Amino acid sequence: MYFEEIDIDQTHIHLTSDLDGADLKHYIYRIRQDLKRYISMNLDFLLSIEPLKYKSDGLSPIVLKMYESSAKADVGPMACVAGTISEMSLNYLIDKGSDYSIVENGGDIAIINDKTVLCGIYSNNKILGNSIAFKIKPRKKPLGICTSSGKIGHSISFGQSDSVSVISKSPSVADGLATRIANEVTGEDSESKISNALEIAEEYREFFNGVLIISDENVGTVGKLPKIVESPEFNVKINHEK
Repeated sequence: MYFEEIDIDQTHIHLTSDLDGADLKHYIYRIRQDLKRYISMNLDFLLSIEPLKYKSDGLSPIVLKMYESSAKADVGPMACVAGTISEMSLNYLIDKGSDYSIVENGGDIAIINDKTVLCGIYSNNKILGNSIAFKIKPRKKPLGICTSSGKIGHSISFGQSDSVSVISKSPSVADGLATRIANEVTGEDSESKISNALEIAEEYREFFNGVLIISDENVGTVGKLPKIVESPEFNVKINHEK
């Protein structure tokens, strides 16, 4: 098993894979260059917090994927960037023959696993702490696990969630939806914050498997989530079950 950290500008990936990740680093560099070139000619793509109209002709795969996912999630394209890079990186490894790869990019995870994996839920919640995890059963198809927070990290969020985690077949879409739903964790108290966010999440059920929302002393869920188990506090977001 290979463990590698890939740092390219704002992309910070923790990779666990049954394949050597050396070629992946070059691939990530190439798609990031495609993205940077597009942004240099289309500043709205970088700055918009709403979906943008686009024509697919001539777009690089990363730009097209970000447009498509942001349109589904009703967010700006850059809200999907980390999940898109995770998704494309995982697909690259799968095309190379990987049966077990975890690409974690700033908390946005793309995974395919032929053995059980524990994925830590990092929320810093005052009651739950960081001691619970999703138990991901072996699977043959990719899965996205993406998280947004109004209290942790540098991403823009207009809500006050400890964490909003979205499980989807597409990590790119999961990333956008985590931002969209987290923006709605607002209200006078913890219960109303959860209620408002759950109402919005229901509008996007066709695009995700499940959503977990943690805010203060309340937790809300929509759809079907992996089993949630107690786990020692995570220093990193991924551990392997022994």
